[in-house]
Amino acid sequence: MLTIERKHSLTQYTTLKVAATTDYFAIVKNKVDLMAAIEFSKTNNQPLFILGGGSNVLFSKNVKGLLIKNEIKGIKIIQKNKEKVLLEALSGEPWSKFVAYTVENKFYGLENLFLIYGTVGAAPVQNIGAYGVELKDVFHSLKAVDLKTGREKIFSRADCRFGYRDSIFKNKFRNKYFIYSVTVELSRRPNFKLDYGSIGDALSAKGIKKPSAQDIIKTIAEIRNSKLPNPYILFNAGSFFKNPEINHKTFKELVKKYPSIPSFPTNHSKVKIPAGWLIEQVGLKGKKFGPVRMYEKQALILVNEGGAKAKQVLNLVSKVKTAVKKKFGLDLNEEVNII
Repeated sequence: MLTIERKHSLTQYTTLKVAATTDYFAIVKNKVDLMAAIEFSKTNNQPLFILGGGSNVLFSKNVKGLLIKNEIKGIKIIQKNKEKVLLEALSGEPWSKFVAYTVENKFYGLENLFLIYGTVGAAPVQNIGAYGVELKDVFHSLKAVDLKTGREKIFSRADCRFGYRDSIFKNKFRNKYFIYSVTVELSRRPNFKLDYGSIGDALSAKGIKKPSAQDIIKTIAEIRNSKLPNPYILFNAGSFFKNPEINHKTFKELVKKYPSIPSFPTNHSKVKIPAGWLIEQVGLKGKKFGPVRMYEKQALILVNEGGAKAKQVLNLVSKVKTAVKKKFGLDLNEEVNII
């Protein structure tokens, strides 16, 4: 039977550890729990909110309604042949645990997405990505439950309308569906992508010429841990801003002013500028404002030293966006979901 609590603190459930409460709270561990939560929401006329791993969320205010913590877990093979495997993971499964499972079983395609905090269910919402790979590259389909009707619907890749750290679940269908499971199509043969970022260089430095998937996730873990703070030690929500994508004309104009500006090509005739570099150039890297600051090793990360209020976080976010806009004429958009 589903247990629903009143006036429950959410601070412990997010990696940024900014204080907030919710009117009603429940942990769902299976579909029966989920349906009970939906029924409670309908019967009591309460909005329904979903929380996964809490690694990409800022509660800017207290939640008015029922918030459910997703702990529905499980992984199973749907179909397998010599070339491919369809693998379904339930949405409450920790993402990195799922990636580790694929590596252990020699299913290839998710290696570059190792050590991204959060759950499987959050992955398609954000279309998570790292080191030149995005979830959409291996995505097959997902099962979602309509939060009003309780009916299940299958979404294809096209249905999800994936974009850069974006999907239909982040805008049009925000808070309308509970993602129950995600199915990916992985290869039985290795085809590693090592030419983005520092993975290839790090492997070469170790003398590894023909890396295994285990070599790759170990190296990625080392790179990430050297640059990014562990959210369970230094509270943060990962990359707070998206890297802005601009057209070639705008990029050429910026290069004239800032010849050393770094960039990455995208798959749709645009250029991506590292948001961390932009933040560093406006002098906010490592700059402290009360208990919050932009991390000194990676300016893209906003950290809470403890006790930060949502208003203090949002004030720093505003300072960053304003400074970057003033200097470069570029708009920074949040990657973190602000609720």
